[in-house]
Amino acid sequence: MDAFDAGAGGILRQPKAVWATAGASVVAFMGIGLVDPILPSIAQGLDATASQVSLLFTSYFLITAVAMLLTGFVSSRLGGRGTLLLGLAFVVVFAALAGTSGSVGQLVGFRAGWGLGNALFVSTALAVIVGAAAGGSAAAILLYESALGLGMACGPLLGAVLGNASWRYPFFGTATLMAIGFLCIAAFLKEQPRPARRTSLLDPIRALGHGGLASAAASAFFYNYTFFTVLAFTPFVLNMTPYRSGAVFFAWGLLLAVFSVIVAPRMQRRFGSLKVLGASLVLLAADVLVLGYGDHTTAIVCTVLSGAFIGVNNTVYTELALGVSDAPRPVASAGYNFVRWFAAAAAPYFAPKIEEWTDVRIPFVVAAVTALIGALVVVVRRAALTDEAGQLATRHATEDGVGVFAN
Repeated sequence: MDAFDAGAGGILRQPKAVWATAGASVVAFMGIGLVDPILPSIAQGLDATASQVSLLFTSYFLITAVAMLLTGFVSSRLGGRGTLLLGLAFVVVFAALAGTSGSVGQLVGFRAGWGLGNALFVSTALAVIVGAAAGGSAAAILLYESALGLGMACGPLLGAVLGNASWRYPFFGTATLMAIGFLCIAAFLKEQPRPARRTSLLDPIRALGHGGLASAAASAFFYNYTFFTVLAFTPFVLNMTPYRSGAVFFAWGLLLAVFSVIVAPRMQRRFGSLKVLGASLVLLAADVLVLGYGDHTTAIVCTVLSGAFIGVNNTVYTELALGVSDAPRPVASAGYNFVRWFAAAAAPYFAPKIEEWTDVRIPFVVAAVTALIGALVVVVRRAALTDEAGQLATRHATEDGVGVFAN
């Protein structure tokens, strides 16, 4: 059965609640790449340096990482619907406040509050989609990855269109779209059954005691450093107008979406998840190295091309994180995201600092090395991950009638 089959188990035949959650997820992921095309404009408008403006990502993802410990605690008490609405409310308020910022310090602080709301929403949205979707977890994960890819593609485009008039408008636009998402979820998503056992703050940390999940999280940590070097540092290197930068990252996001939803599952079935993941990480390392040392045109091409490798990696990592341990999916996801989002916070801060200390090429050398370390973790921990991947394939075969992973 193809996950895109229009039948009852296909990705296209889902309840309204799933579509409402997926639609809000698109906007949530738009918020990540929204500021990409306007980073130089924000720096100019607030008289800030590149390293100061990069803190927009650092504060956002640092709070997101820490908040992952709270998501299960909150959702097991408020329920999935209540947690989604709380997260959306935070995003609406802090995105709107970000648009009113009078200094880079205020903007960084409001992005931190935005990150808290996004953590509550994004981690819970995946669990809600998996729980409510028709067709089992494979179709649900593909739908979630579709939302991620579409959001990543449209975020820079929205940022470019609105940011061309003022760097403040993209923040107001995001607040408006998230308010619409809030209304859709309030209208269409019914409360789901709450877990029999409430999640404690330490459960995600305990879940990382599982070798398979810890290995996936460690590899994803190094990969995310590479990912967010591309996302947060490259706009300064390209130094383009908001429209041109938005177009580049829109193309990047389209490749990310296509490869995460269409290409990655087919490659996994043919070659096996760990081979696909290892090869994709090595190719990503080569790509960012060429990006750093090539001319301007080469940098644009490599930026767009990196979306393909990032799309493949995102899908494989997400499925591993949801299936490698016996912990409940929300708990495993929280522990995994707690680790990997720290790298997303580190890369935007260290990349411009490394440039200041050395030159513009070295941040991409570091990013290439971290991608290779991620691949090395996959190789070294292959025995544990292969065993867990096999268990996940069995689970998918039971739930969906197909095996997502080939051994």
